[in-house]
Amino acid sequence: MNTPHTIHTLGQLKASGYQPKSIKDEIQSNLVQVLREGKHPFQGIFGYENSVIPAIERGLLAAHDLLLLGLRGQAKTRLARQMVGLLDEYIPVIEGSELNEDPMHPLLEASKTRIAELGDDLPISWVHRSERFFEKLATPDTSVADLIGDIDPIKAANNKLSFSDERAIHFGMIPRAHRCIFVINELPDLQPRLQVSLFNILQEGDIQIRGFQKRLELDLQFVFTANPEDYTNRGSIVTPLKDRIGSQIHTHYPKDVTTALKITAQETSDVQQRFPAVNVNTLANTLIEEIAFVARESAYIDAKSGVSARMTISAFETLLTSAERRRLILGAESTDVRLSDFYGCVPAIVGKVELVYEGEQEGAVSVAEALLGEALKKVYESAFPKFRNLKRTDEHNPFLALQEWFSTGGSIELLDEFSSNEYENALDIAPLNEFVEKHSTVTSVPSVFLKEMVLWALSEYNQINRVRTALSTDFNDVFGNLLGRDRD
Repeated sequence: MNTPHTIHTLGQLKASGYQPKSIKDEIQSNLVQVLREGKHPFQGIFGYENSVIPAIERGLLAAHDLLLLGLRGQAKTRLARQMVGLLDEYIPVIEGSELNEDPMHPLLEASKTRIAELGDDLPISWVHRSERFFEKLATPDTSVADLIGDIDPIKAANNKLSFSDERAIHFGMIPRAHRCIFVINELPDLQPRLQVSLFNILQEGDIQIRGFQKRLELDLQFVFTANPEDYTNRGSIVTPLKDRIGSQIHTHYPKDVTTALKITAQETSDVQQRFPAVNVNTLANTLIEEIAFVARESAYIDAKSGVSARMTISAFETLLTSAERRRLILGAESTDVRLSDFYGCVPAIVGKVELVYEGEQEGAVSVAEALLGEALKKVYESAFPKFRNLKRTDEHNPFLALQEWFSTGGSIELLDEFSSNEYENALDIAPLNEFVEKHSTVTSVPSVFLKEMVLWALSEYNQINRVRTALSTDFNDVFGNLLGRDRD
């Protein structure tokens, strides 16, 4: 077949050997070719390689419309948008058609009349696949006119048309998406009467507008998305509509930290490039992801609402900017992320989780800091000895020297705006240095970060006291602190 640039009329299109095919056949044939070549049709989507993506491919091969069902932040819309890559690069349309009509298969009487008058001289144009994606968020104010269309009295009056004339119709988004991928996000939010209006389009391909029935053999690849919480609480998908959707596919959050790290790294690549002077070590990256995993299991977080990957993305971005702010204030050439910088992530965390009643009672900030603490314990135990019923009198207690240092009056104050030298000097404590050197199992992380992590872990396990002020993080002996308060 000739290139689109050399085909401008219906006669040239016929001579090229072009054969019309439906969008589902188009997607199917292109997907078959991609799979035969050992390629992947969905790029940059991690964790779905053996679950969601194979299910989508099976649905598309079966020419199904799809329902992607999952919690927020599970790449449902991104999956739908990448299906555009399975379309032909260009398709021919009747020039001037508002419905992307195939020149060999017109829908409207006006187009059929033009073909009868012009024959092989009918002008055609070409539509790129990037223009064949339509998306609609289901909102309470969505109307049948928005989706299907309505009689346009002004058009009828100006052209002296009867309301029964199809030329008086102003077509909605779905007819205008003929031969395209059409996505309806948050389907349960669509009013039941609007869901009913989709029945015939999905099954028979005709539309009804104010009692006027016009059979249009619409050709679309529908993709619907829904959140299970919305499905049960705010609305529902009416059974006859669900029955007409070929495949219902459940999405999910990353099942391991390695996958979650890939997602966050991909989504934050731009912001990392904007702050090249900030160095983030592997344990800090892992800690960001563990916060999300801990949150999804927390009794304070509404599990039905979910914890989006957007939380870790936002938290990572604020971690970078916390360190960058300090670097700018100090006028340093570069800086390393510190554990105290994670306090800057709290606003990003509280804005991305839904609390249950108990969480509301605790307070959003307290819950976020508790999540940070639980996540830190998991990361700490991947690099250091675990706490297991250790007593200060136990000679085999690896923390004994450090605990004794604090119990004899030792304390550490870490100001947020310490320079690198001040930060290192504050943590230059002999028993702390010896502990990290002897017990750390990681080598790629700055020792000063590891030392701060040990202090945080000791405080999380109630071995020492950690006090957060507006300007610093202070560590001291938990019993000495209590005695000091009693004396006061």
